Amino acid sequence: MIDFVALLLINTMAGYVLLAWYVYAGIDDPDQRKWAPGFVVAGLVALLFGGYLALTWPLPGSYNSAYGEMSVLFGVLLLSAGVVMARGGSLLTLAVYGFFAGLVAVELGIRFVVLGLSQSPLLTGLGFVVSGMGGMLAAPGLFWFKKSRVLRVLVAILLLGAACTWAVVGYGAYWMHMKAFMDLGVHGLPSPK
Repeated sequence: MIDFVALLLINTMAGYVLLAWYVYAGIDDPDQRKWAPGFVVAGLVALLFGGYLALTWPLPGSYNSAYGEMSVLFGVLLLSAGVVMARGGSLLTLAVYGFFAGLVAVELGIRFVVLGLSQSPLLTGLGFVVSGMGGMLAAPGLFWFKKSRVLRVLVAILLLGAACTWAVVGYGAYWMHMKAFMDLGVHGLPSPK
């Protein structure tokens, strides 16, 4: 089994940290181009590896859809935002797209909790729900709340909450995977007894 969900989770965490920082300090920045590289890198990783999961289904059942497809949506948004920032364009249509991608993330989060999916359904579900709320707030945050420092700080805190949730899940997955791979003898050495 090929499992790089931990990579996607840490990449998602980094993407949400970038988004939070952008909402807090970058929306009004006259030089939008300096924000582009981080968004492009996080978007590219999410799109490529999420796309692989969505197309090949190497994970058990619905995890391919949840992690792969959501990573593709997140990746397309981040990558496109980076390109738009580099070219000095408007993020309006991406923010609208983010609303609908966010709606799906909220739905998945609820399903993770209700169906008891993953090692920690409540934490993973919370990650999807908070991430989805961030996507749903992209358009209002970018255009209506842009002038309100208080609302921007609140949205940035929400995005950091998503990042923290994915950090806990992602770093936990790396910790767990190292032991599981060692137990399977996939580290290149005989499994210790």
